[in-house]
Amino acid sequence: MNIQLINKSKHQTPAYETAASAGMDLRANIDAAIVLKPLERAIIKTGLFIALPVGFEAQVRPRSGLAAKNGITVLNAPGTIDADYRGEIGVILANISNDEFTVNDGDRIAQLVIAKHERAEWELVEALDETARGAGGFGSTGV
Repeated sequence: MNIQLINKSKHQTPAYETAASAGMDLRANIDAAIVLKPLERAIIKTGLFIALPVGFEAQVRPRSGLAAKNGITVLNAPGTIDADYRGEIGVILANISNDEFTVNDGDRIAQLVIAKHERAEWELVEALDETARGAGGFGSTGV
């Protein structure tokens, strides 16, 4: 898998923090600090451009520490970066806390998980097979 970094002198290639980590940390690559007020969102640039093989995607996910300690999350999580996308990776951060939050250049803002995926082919049928669950959803099996 290929990666291109802009502002290479400021930031490192995303890396796994531990031997068993599923996600790599993404860092902010911004010229000036961005203040997120409560319930505000912003696209934070990372300075990363990637090329994935067909059959893979990169998933952008929240960092648990930012969410638990500061109420900062990633909207549309997991965000999907398709194998044919060649633009800069941006992270949609949202502040769901009651306090302002400042994003500084180099801050770890999200995780990137590389995942294999399948492509489905639909077959049109007159009726679906029956299951014990049927159409039950949205809490039908209990809370």
